Amino acid sequence: MNARRPSLVGIPYDEGSSFLRGAARAPALIREALRSPASNTWSEGGVDTGAPGALEDAGDLALPATPAEARVAIEAGIRALLRGGRSPIALGGDHSVTYPILRGVAPEYPGLTVLHFDAHPDLYDEFQGDRFSHACPFSRVMEEGLAGRLVQVGVRTVNAHQRAQAERFGAEVLDMRAWASGARPDLRGGPLYVSVDVDALDPAFAPGVSHREPGGLSVRELLSVLQAPSGPIVGADVVEFNPDQDPLGLTAPVCAKLVKELAGRMLAPETPAGRSP
Repeated sequence: MNARRPSLVGIPYDEGSSFLRGAARAPALIREALRSPASNTWSEGGVDTGAPGALEDAGDLALPATPAEARVAIEAGIRALLRGGRSPIALGGDHSVTYPILRGVAPEYPGLTVLHFDAHPDLYDEFQGDRFSHACPFSRVMEEGLAGRLVQVGVRTVNAHQRAQAERFGAEVLDMRAWASGARPDLRGGPLYVSVDVDALDPAFAPGVSHREPGGLSVRELLSVLQAPSGPIVGADVVEFNPDQDPLGLTAPVCAKLVKELAGRMLAPETPAGRSP
């Protein structure tokens, strides 16, 4: 069981975005949806994430203006959370933030498995001249050995370069064709970090993203993976929600639902078999 309890931490950063800005404004809107009286604080697994001391909120990280300094600040902020006995549920922000987050988390959990939901594998060696773009974080993660295993679910935009990168790093890519054929990831075993790019979902369920890619997962399908037997979840992020692309306010409640279910899993007691009851 993960001894640390979860804490929200906002990462209002979108300088790694290659197409549209706007994801930096997401943390406040995810919090607003999470606390909305339209729902309640209980997860589907029967955990009250609103109980005193259950899911704290560390606020937003104060990030310097330059990308390199921002990455350092993100890593330091995550390390401070861990030292304080908390595990991060980071609210992005674009997907480039996952790399410095994992620089903070991985040393605490050798052999970490990263479960990555995304329409894109984010395995470019560099994108538009930027090795720290939101299109590249998992190349940096795997180069540095921050994950023992990378499992990618929902992918549907792989080009030749990223196929080669996936082979280079031994990434387990469960694309949407495999999903439609019934393939599912086996995540039992060691500690698990979950990174959710909201565009893993079909735009019908979460239109508020910068890179809409039809043919994705439903919310229920994504939740089915989160709720399946696995090792303990020791950290997570929900990224790439772009409020500027969500005029009807449909995507923030989806993000809040994902956060609540992640927190519920992190708070649930583990059985001797290593799974939540």
